[in-house]
Amino acid sequence: MPYEPPTHTVERSLRATTGAKVIAGVDEVGRGAWAGPVTVCAAITGLRRPPAGLTDSKLLTLKRRTELEVELRAWVTSYALGHASPEEIDTLGMTAALRLAAVRALETLPVRPEAVILDGKHDYLGTPWRVRTVIKGDQSCVAVAAASVLAKVQRDKMMAELGVDHADFGFADNAGYPSPVHKAALAERGPTPHHRLSWAYLDALPQWRHLKKVRSWVDGSAPEIEGQLGFDF
Repeated sequence: MPYEPPTHTVERSLRATTGAKVIAGVDEVGRGAWAGPVTVCAAITGLRRPPAGLTDSKLLTLKRRTELEVELRAWVTSYALGHASPEEIDTLGMTAALRLAAVRALETLPVRPEAVILDGKHDYLGTPWRVRTVIKGDQSCVAVAAASVLAKVQRDKMMAELGVDHADFGFADNAGYPSPVHKAALAERGPTPHHRLSWAYLDALPQWRHLKKVRSWVDGSAPEIEGQLGFDF
């Protein structure tokens, strides 16, 4: 399906309105997975013409996404990945885990960005970062699209490596997201050390429900409810 290529419109706007010259695009992958980390990529691209075909990683075929990731690693000015582990997700909740992963990525960059373009409508970074959120930024903004592809391909590789010792779960194919193979393995074998144990999928597994972790309320606020997608056998 044809799609409009991403542009530097947001970057140019930020430069004009804030004076920022070093701008990072930020995107995440793994938010809805049942296993594995949530991964955030921060990419600095400048205003150069991007590789042909760049767009949101979800719109690309596996073959093209893999090829493009190689091109992007050589093309971007710099990029860095940050991860929050399943244990950190269980302890902190997804919003705080996303912030943790994003800060890890941003602080690993060789130059601290003066502004950040964050995919989506919710600013999970907050102060002291200067953030502009962009809905579907991974389709419209060059730096965010680059971050989208880099994050997706590299997290998928991580999940394939984790799956070597847990072949029944199909992590190389499902990247820790719910799938028939993943659900069947969970029902038979229970969660691996790479699973998020505070999520609702465990409610549908009576034999493993005792492993579920419940986060404490913090400052009087109710904990987030993660893993809303149940088994639906």
